[in-house]
Amino acid sequence: MEQKKELKRDLKNRHVQLIAIGGTIGTGLFLGAGKAIELAGPSIILAYLIVGIVLFFVMRALGELLLSNAGYQSFTEFSVEYIGPWAGYVTGWTYWFCWIMTAMADIIAVGVYVRYWFDIPQWIPALAILVILLFLNLLTVKLFGELEFWFASIKVITIVALIIIGLIMLFMGFQTDSGTVSVKNLWEHGGIFPHGINGFLLSFQMVVFAFVGVELVGVSAAETADPHKNIPSAINKIPVRILLFYVGALFVILTINPWDKLNASSSPFVQVFSLVGIPVAAGIINFVVLTSAASACNSGLFSTSRMLYNLSNNKQGPASLAKLNKNHVPSNGLLTSAIVLSIGALLSKLIPETAFGIVTTISAICFIWVWSIILISHIRYKKTRPELHKNSIFKAPLTPFINYVVLVFFAGFLIIMLVSEATRTALLLTPIWFIMLFIIYGVRKKKAGQ
Repeated sequence: MEQKKELKRDLKNRHVQLIAIGGTIGTGLFLGAGKAIELAGPSIILAYLIVGIVLFFVMRALGELLLSNAGYQSFTEFSVEYIGPWAGYVTGWTYWFCWIMTAMADIIAVGVYVRYWFDIPQWIPALAILVILLFLNLLTVKLFGELEFWFASIKVITIVALIIIGLIMLFMGFQTDSGTVSVKNLWEHGGIFPHGINGFLLSFQMVVFAFVGVELVGVSAAETADPHKNIPSAINKIPVRILLFYVGALFVILTINPWDKLNASSSPFVQVFSLVGIPVAAGIINFVVLTSAASACNSGLFSTSRMLYNLSNNKQGPASLAKLNKNHVPSNGLLTSAIVLSIGALLSKLIPETAFGIVTTISAICFIWVWSIILISHIRYKKTRPELHKNSIFKAPLTPFINYVVLVFFAGFLIIMLVSEATRTALLLTPIWFIMLFIIYGVRKKKAGQ
């Protein structure tokens, strides 16, 4: 009898660490920070800090749940056990949808970035990067890990360079066209909350989107060598990364250039490097955001294919999607996601002015669902399996109290999106996805009972 193929545990510690970094540094920081700064001013630093802390507690809950059972391959499996089969079905397909939507935006972004150097239709590089990433992902999971390792390394080097250059300019009292580089720029241009509490709250949509993918460490659990060591290590380093990559980078940007001098439509990273006097700054940062978008698309292909594999293995999707190729990679799942992504890129091109905003908003809302299911599963786990929690080597702190606090925060976030004109349409459209899933689940359940 042929031995059943399983996902290979080929992701090493350095891969997991950089996948975690790649998940916490996305296009939301490089591209979305400009718009968020326009809304919140210097208080954007506080917004990133708050969301970062909130998601650290989500990740700790995820980590404890994954390590409580060696058989768990993703969060759909513990959501089935602690909430019910419907939760696994809806959450699994929603997570797939989250990353499809996010990757659609990133594929289009790749096309836009390539046009900076080459005057060609943007759909050509968009589809080209999709085909390249698909081919590389079909080979081995280790290759995915290597791709993310180098993609994330480029992001880290860029941000660290920005922080070092910025701190040198700060200590030198460097003069730019906008004035002196100083910490006073944080409060001398209308205060820390220049647009009041409203501007601060409205910035949260882009801030939350900046963190999507932080849970990718959990999706890679089934292919991680020594998960009991590597997953806790990656999760516990998230606060340091938030302080360095988000808070540190934004602090430097806002001390170099007052918030009201930044152009919301372009990357604040490009503007700061230009101020330093690097003649090729725009080209360098364009390359960085190009690799950042490619990295996000790469993560999207990886996570969506693994989610389809898990759904099919649990009989919540077509059996063909559970097929692994000779390299132990879910090839049918990868091909399915890539086909949907290519269609999405074409549709998004038809409405270029509004596509990115709608897609990213819907993605953020769906990620709120996924993160909430993780927290609710953890509440149920602690209540129904107290012995597992007691013996856990990676207990989530302050539970279950902090789980409820974070859930209230997420509810507040959705209310803010309903109030904001920029996000209201996407928020009202998103329930269509969940209604469709619940109907399909009901039909499948009824057929299974006959």
